[in-house]
Amino acid sequence: MADTFDLVIRGATVVNHDGEGIRDIAIAGERIAAIGNLGPAKAVAEIDAAGLHILPGVIDTQVHFREPGLDHKEDLETGSRAAVAGGVTAVFEMPNTKPLTTTADTLADKVRRARNRMFCDFGFFVGGTRENVSEIPMLEKLEASAGIKVFMGSSTGDLLVDEEAALDRIIAKISRRASFHAEDEARLKARMPLRRKGDPSSHPEWRDPEAALIATKRLVGLAEKHGKRVHVLHISTADEMDYLRDHKSYATVEVTPHHLTLEAPDCYERLGAYAQMNPPVRDARHRTAIWAALQSGVVDVLGSDHAPHTREEKDHAYPDTHSGMTGVQTLVPIMLDHVNAGRLSLQRFVDLTSHGPQRLFGIRNKGRIAVGYDADLTIVDMKRTATISNAWIESRCAWTPYDGVKVTGWPVGTFVRGRKVMWEGEIAGSARGEPVGFLEGFVR
Repeated sequence: MADTFDLVIRGATVVNHDGEGIRDIAIAGERIAAIGNLGPAKAVAEIDAAGLHILPGVIDTQVHFREPGLDHKEDLETGSRAAVAGGVTAVFEMPNTKPLTTTADTLADKVRRARNRMFCDFGFFVGGTRENVSEIPMLEKLEASAGIKVFMGSSTGDLLVDEEAALDRIIAKISRRASFHAEDEARLKARMPLRRKGDPSSHPEWRDPEAALIATKRLVGLAEKHGKRVHVLHISTADEMDYLRDHKSYATVEVTPHHLTLEAPDCYERLGAYAQMNPPVRDARHRTAIWAALQSGVVDVLGSDHAPHTREEKDHAYPDTHSGMTGVQTLVPIMLDHVNAGRLSLQRFVDLTSHGPQRLFGIRNKGRIAVGYDADLTIVDMKRTATISNAWIESRCAWTPYDGVKVTGWPVGTFVRGRKVMWEGEIAGSARGEPVGFLEGFVR
């Protein structure tokens, strides 16, 4: 044990693999140095955290921060400010930027933009396409690469992979777990006439459960054929959950807070196109099934699918509106409110947002509160009641579908590799974000 630590956080309820208990945490440099009753320990600084809970740093494995090329909606700095304001210590960002993140050069450009400009740590998905199949083994190993991401439906340009033969080639090449947006493009095209002008409630009629199920079955079948690991993003249907329950050998499952929280038709009546997402928010039957799958262990992780658009882009008449909503800053308070309502335990929340991401993606030194791990900490007040508001949102688009929603459970502090980057709503210090390390990826 060090003679003097940089920081000791005292008296909080620590939630880790050892359960929940009142403990002190000592930090030296960027790492956790000691856990327990550290009464006599000396430190440069101390924080009295009595009455608070300390969770392993929350990792959001699906965000769209829009840089480069779409910076009017968001950029890496503003997106990361939203992350740490909400208690998130690391994010995996998506490749549908301009230019697309599909090459070693475009990935390296994102890393250059992010390092010491993002407030949280980061990984970047590389888009899998017909054109870069042969390079996938190399792209998976690059610095900050979170692996390959494939859009099977309704993307743009070269990121859309809607042919089974091309998908087969991509899956055959992957060695790490790859992530997929699974909707069947042919069915979406055929059903476009079902969209009703000015009526976003027709969005889930157009992008129906069958479109999702067809694509998910195709994806899992190819994963089983090649013996490769796939991750199915933002599952929105009861039908997919019924299927995935019996096909977990190679497939892992993500759900989002908005599919767990919002419900059609109410959300479209209240929010209009601000509730418009791909895949859509659906009715009570599907939301109930998603909760049942979470509670039974079918679900592996939570991701926010933070996908900001400006108000102007959301205020067009449907279907000319953009699909997507903010989410990285509200993930923690929305889900802690579900914890306080008894829908899941705090331990399960930690598994979905810290242990689960570490396990699925092979993250080095993160996802646990343990000696030797990065001192990434999400500090929350489980008893605090607060109201989410647009004014609180750090995202450049400055809105949330949860404006005016009262929750119980609130992020109080965010520590990234031992540095306090948020405390009581204030972003602290300068941005020092660094690439997340992966067991199967880049090694310095």
